[in-house]
Amino acid sequence: MKRDPLQATDAKRRQSETHTIKGERMLHRVGGLLGSVGRIIRSCHERYDGSGYPDGLAGEQIPLVARIVACCDAFNAMTTDRPYRAALLHADAVGELQRNRGTQFDPRVVDALMVTLERRESAGVPLAAASA
Repeated sequence: MKRDPLQATDAKRRQSETHTIKGERMLHRVGGLLGSVGRIIRSCHERYDGSGYPDGLAGEQIPLVARIVACCDAFNAMTTDRPYRAALLHADAVGELQRNRGTQFDPRVVDALMVTLERRESAGVPLAAASA
């Protein structure tokens, strides 16, 4: 009997989507400040429109810090080289955030990140200096 490749892909996707839950559990076991970070870790792949995982949270249901982390992490991922692709230009990454404003990302968080990036640029602070 042949295996349906779509079912295998769906199963792999569902399995990979458990990493946020596992991260939350690990941090909860550590306790203290790291224990409280677990909810943020769990919610970092939620999408503003509710189509994310693991809980399908939407909008204000997603902790604000998780919405901020998701947007900043996406920008960083787009603007840094990866083994599978070169970094996007700053303007292309900004465009991608804008296109996903209100669906993947909280519009207010995107707006705040844009203001921050504009301020850095007008102050002559290179983007790479943010990680230094």
